[in-house]
Parts: sequence; C-alpha cells; structure tokens
Amino acid sequence: MKLVMVINRDLPLGLVANTAAVLGISLSKIYQEDIVGGDIADADGNLHLGITAQTIPILSASREQVKEIREAMFEPAFAEVAAIDFSEAAQRCLNYEQYIRSLAQLSAEELFYLGVCMYGPKKKVNKLTGSLPLLR
Repeated sequence: MKLVMVINRDLPLGLVANTAAVLGISLSKIYQEDIVGGDIADADGNLHLGITAQTIPILSASREQVKEIREAMFEPAFAEVAAIDFSEAAQRCLNYEQYIRSLAQLSAEELFYLGVCMYGPKKKVNKLTGSLPLLR
C-alpha cells in the first residue's frame, strides 16, 4: 500500500499547509489503524502520542493535474485506491453544512481541488502520481 498527497503547487504557503492538514486528518479518521503508530514513551517515561507510521510524500501538481488525478480516481480501474479530496468549494465554506449544500449544487466540471490524498495499491497510486515532483 502507498500513501501520497498531491497539492496544487500554485497555492500560497498557508493554503498548502491547510490542505495537507485537512487531508491528513480525514485520512487518519478512515485508516487510523493502518497509518497511525502507537504511543511511545521516551527515556524519561514521558508519553508521546502516536504519529504516522508511514511516509507521506507530498507531491506538486498544477490545478489542472490535481483535477485530472481526482477525476481518474472515479474510474473503476482505481476503485481500490481510497481518495480524499479538498476542493476550492470546501475551502470557501464556513462550516460543514454549508459545504454539503455547496457541493450538492456543483457538477464535476465545476469542481477544482486544492489537493487530493490517495491510499491504495502501490502500482495504482504510482500510475496516477509517478511523474510528479515533490512539493518544495
């Protein structure tokens, strides 16, 4: 299994950080047992809560590439890959209820994504992201 985030490279730094945080929180809700490691005590006996036990490459893509990747993940060939997206529509909403109403009014053509997180078989994830550079 492979875990990857793809984030729009043209976003300001604050939105990049926010997008990664939103995607990470959402991912851990679904796959906590697979991704988050156990709590660890240091040499002094202080407990440190578990963090991700997997590396999370954060890749860079254009706005259009992020949209293409997200749309490809709706295809049956990528059914095994879990996809979490954070759209421009979601970012503009002040609460989840507003997001629900907003998304219900938008077609796939009207949606653009700040980022997408995927978790699934390595070959499938690489097929979608293999040529993308790291976000720097």
